[in-house]
Amino acid sequence: MTAVRRVPVGAGTPEGVNSAYVLPDAGVVVDPGPPGEDAWDALRGGIDDAGLALGDVEHVLVTHWHADHAGLATRLAEAADASVAMHAADAPLVGDYAAERDRRLERDAAALCRWGVPEDVRDRLVASDRPSPVPDTYDVRALSDGESVAGVELVHTPGHTAGHASYVYDGRLLLGDLLLPTYTPNVGGSDTRTDDPLADYLDSVDRVAAEFDRGEPGHGTTMDVAEEAAAVREHHCERARRVLDALPEEGGVTPWAVARDLFGEMNGIHAKFGAGEASAHLRRLDAAGAVERSGENPVEYRAVPGDHSVGSNLTP
Repeated sequence: MTAVRRVPVGAGTPEGVNSAYVLPDAGVVVDPGPPGEDAWDALRGGIDDAGLALGDVEHVLVTHWHADHAGLATRLAEAADASVAMHAADAPLVGDYAAERDRRLERDAAALCRWGVPEDVRDRLVASDRPSPVPDTYDVRALSDGESVAGVELVHTPGHTAGHASYVYDGRLLLGDLLLPTYTPNVGGSDTRTDDPLADYLDSVDRVAAEFDRGEPGHGTTMDVAEEAAAVREHHCERARRVLDALPEEGGVTPWAVARDLFGEMNGIHAKFGAGEASAHLRRLDAAGAVERSGENPVEYRAVPGDHSVGSNLTP
């Protein structure tokens, strides 16, 4: 059997069509994909094509809690009588879905307010969040960094979410949304639990780039890890420069105002992603002494006069 078989599932998102991975020798499926009948049919077909009977799937591993990756996890586990496992920090958002969804919406609304997102935009964004067709509660095994399931090792790679994980099997790195071939993963708005998400994210990218040449992303096909890691770091260096350029030296502006300067008009989920990414950069620049913060609800920032080396500011 092939050690790792990619299965394209779902209709696609801005990141691209989801990639589920079947590991037939281990009886494992990683990131089964988004909820929905088309994705389910594609997943079932991919499992069959990999030479694995549905009943031989013993473990479902998930890289992070987002529905396009975790949406079919419990359905597959039920159909195959398999276990579901993911990093401990993200496991409750799938295992205790209903209660955690309510908490997430409250947390998102508070973050949007703190970032200075206008009330009407906040209200529309929270109201547009639709529940996923998954059980209110489910038995999800919580894993830690370095722990293995059926020979598949979890590598904690936070940043995109607090519990984002990559997996290593037979020398192959399954990246989830850590690195993507055509899209830079959102940092800041994709999980409002994170305190300094950009620092976490870049540390995670550096960690895998130091150990792996190639990787299998959660959207798209095999990619050069070192090349993409360098591109991601340059992308965020350039974005940090633009964030600094958007700040006054007197007074202050909110992350939302900076996001409007960076991205223009933002609607729907993009309002949260844009404001969150601006906030992530401002948080990192504040820690490095390049900006000063004031206020709480909303928070505002101003530039600190002087020359600042943006590249060295991005990680602690």
